[in-house]
Amino acid sequence: MTTRRRTTARTTELPKLTRSPARGARLHAHRLPERHLRAEDTGDGVPRWMVKAGGWSWRLLLVIAVVALFTWATARIQLVFIAVFLALVFTAVLRPFVNVMNRVMPRGLATGLSILGAFLVVSGLITYVVTSVTGQWSTLSERFSDGLNELFDIAQNLPFGISITTAQLEEWAQTALEWVNENQSELLDRAAEGAGSVFETFTILALAIFCTVFFLSRGDEMWRWFINQLPGRMREKWMIAGGVSWYTFSGYARGTVIIAFVDGVLAFIVLLIAGVPLAAPLAVLVFIGAFIPLVGAPAAMIIAMIVALAVNGLLNAVIVGLFIALIGQFEGHVLQPLVMGKQVSLHPVVVALAVTAGILVAGILGAIIVIPIVAVVWAVYSRLRTVDPPMTDDEVVSGR
Repeated sequence: MTTRRRTTARTTELPKLTRSPARGARLHAHRLPERHLRAEDTGDGVPRWMVKAGGWSWRLLLVIAVVALFTWATARIQLVFIAVFLALVFTAVLRPFVNVMNRVMPRGLATGLSILGAFLVVSGLITYVVTSVTGQWSTLSERFSDGLNELFDIAQNLPFGISITTAQLEEWAQTALEWVNENQSELLDRAAEGAGSVFETFTILALAIFCTVFFLSRGDEMWRWFINQLPGRMREKWMIAGGVSWYTFSGYARGTVIIAFVDGVLAFIVLLIAGVPLAAPLAVLVFIGAFIPLVGAPAAMIIAMIVALAVNGLLNAVIVGLFIALIGQFEGHVLQPLVMGKQVSLHPVVVALAVTAGILVAGILGAIIVIPIVAVVWAVYSRLRTVDPPMTDDEVVSGR
């Protein structure tokens, strides 16, 4: 009892710690410059927003330098890059068939049968197209000449007082012939380059098939070996990035092939119903054009309309154009969401900018390969990044 009393008394005797208003004002006045310094200045006269902008600037320049170096290195080994890209596409398309057949036979045999079946399908398609062109060429040439004469008649009686006379057409043709005569040597050089391109094409295909065999038969073992070469702390992120990359790329490759095949079949049916000659080659052209985002399908549609216009007249060409445009709408609003789903989720503006940049850098090849590359990069970034809570509409409007 005595100890408790002493403690209580001692506690009550301690002075209370109070802060006078004058002292609080002095502390507040002392802290204001620090807060102002943290918000506006870094201590050496440079505003903090400029420091942040400088940090982002050199990081952005570093990223641009890495991308430029990668583009330059890829251009130096373009043949190898194209071969590996095609091998990945072939692997993505054939891997489901190999996995199914691997349940009842060795994986090596399943790989060989899948590649052989794909080769037979492509060879049969090419043979059918060549046979169709050869069988209809004589009839098509006659009808095409009649169609050209009809086009000339239409050109001479265009609306709004515009007309193209036969003399003007002959003058343009004569100018074209003169240009060909003046540039014969250059055209021959380009033909020689074309012969070299044919050799390079066969080399790329051979290397792509060679890589496809190993990707299909031992792809998992090759990936496991690569992961084991990395330090242990890095393996998990590389495995996540690799899984997301392959999921996105394979989904894009298989989805593009399926969509292109459906587009080709529908275009073939439309051209047959419209009575357009060479329906099979034009359908194959639509199939190939589907692999080039944004520009491929419209270009194939224009060619099909020109053939229909020259052979069957203006009304038939308009009908063909409308039906092929409907096929494009069906592809964009039904096929792509159904086949690809969320595997490739890129905004149309991003697709347009990427395709344009790909064309400027590497032509048609760049337009073909840029979308899967951008899709893979975005998918990996989305998977590995840490997302902050989204802003509400009120915060966006008020700017807080």
